[in-house]
Amino acid sequence: MEMDLAFASPLYLPIGKRAVDKIKPYSSILTVGRKVSPYKLFSCSATIANQPTQSLEFEVENKKHDLLRAIQDTQRGLVTTADQRSSIEEALVCVEGYNKGSPIDLVKLDGTWRLQYTSAPDVLVLLEAAARLPFFQVGQIFQKFECQDQSSGGVIQNVVQWSIPALLEEQEGATLLVSAKFDVVSVRNIYLQFEEITVQNIKISEELQAVIAPALLPRSFLSLQILQFLRTFKAQIPVTNTGRQRAVGGLYYLSYLDSNMLLGRAVGGGGVFVFTRSQPLDL
Repeated sequence: MEMDLAFASPLYLPIGKRAVDKIKPYSSILTVGRKVSPYKLFSCSATIANQPTQSLEFEVENKKHDLLRAIQDTQRGLVTTADQRSSIEEALVCVEGYNKGSPIDLVKLDGTWRLQYTSAPDVLVLLEAAARLPFFQVGQIFQKFECQDQSSGGVIQNVVQWSIPALLEEQEGATLLVSAKFDVVSVRNIYLQFEEITVQNIKISEELQAVIAPALLPRSFLSLQILQFLRTFKAQIPVTNTGRQRAVGGLYYLSYLDSNMLLGRAVGGGGVFVFTRSQPLDL
């Protein structure tokens, strides 16, 4: 089982012909079609170094806006061209330069972050499955950090909301949770030790409820028990290497962090991630 990323998931579904992503709010591997221009990278660094303090915040917000604009038509990374990937990488590098060398602020990191873009193959395979399979939907994807009162680490939960149409509620019919502990191992790197995969928060559709317990007939004790079981169902699977009682881990580089944006890179070529701050999740 391979978990290279901060958002690594053991679900690997078959990849077929790409279709239009069904994810409405925000809908591959990052292969830069052309090398990032050294001049552009130097320009970003020079701008940061020479920028007056009073206008730095305005400049940062502009660069963040450029990044969000570059990823807005990619369906969270599912549909990208070589030119788009190159532009996204250039925009990423420019934003990352503003945090370069700064220690990770665990107070800022704490909270819930919603995925806007990724090139991570283990996430893209889920998005592609949702695009080509009519019986599978992927809703919002989050990372939730719990580390506000910690000094050297905490807990991270990778959250995928998914559904099976007609059986579960649209987009948020169930929740896949990949939980891990993390330790700060350098100025910008954290090491993840994955612990458990959980399927929970099952929300069955009205159609399925009608089949199990028709509204026009008296609900039997058995039908009520079935409904209750489905609503409270929770499956938990420990994460270990095959044949070894040792948790799967991975190194994650937090390349940029402020109050409303989080950028990360999975060390070892596992992909990049763009997150924005989200409302707290009730898990």
